[in-house]
Amino acid sequence: MAAEHSGVEFTADAPESAVGILNTEAISLLAMLQRQFNERRLELLAARVTRQGEIDAGGLPDFLPDTEHIRAADWQVAPAPADLTDRRVEITGPVDRKMVINALNAPAKCFMADFEDSCSPTWANLLNGQANLRDAVNR
Repeated sequence: MAAEHSGVEFTADAPESAVGILNTEAISLLAMLQRQFNERRLELLAARVTRQGEIDAGGLPDFLPDTEHIRAADWQVAPAPADLTDRRVEITGPVDRKMVINALNAPAKCFMADFEDSCSPTWANLLNGQANLRDAVNR
């Protein structure tokens, strides 16, 4: 069943556990991001295809000439926030409920929820992962 809000159409239902993840604010944000950045996103995807062709033809990656002034300048980044200064032990793991609970109960200083490599990025898996993180934060 399709649902539409703010000009955004969902052609698949959200899993029951993810009710509230795609609330009005989240959908409005998605709609705004799509409207604001889609044209540039499509340009970048086309440039990616072109660049891949150059690499396939033997071209090598290099720095962009128009950013040389940034590399040549004397600059530094801001200090890392206190929460990120001690990352000697960190856990990266999938966002299924059991693994999120295990990771947050571990003595690690940091947990990085992995929505990419350890998660098949299906509609249901991504929404369930968000629901699992929401539930963990709200406990």
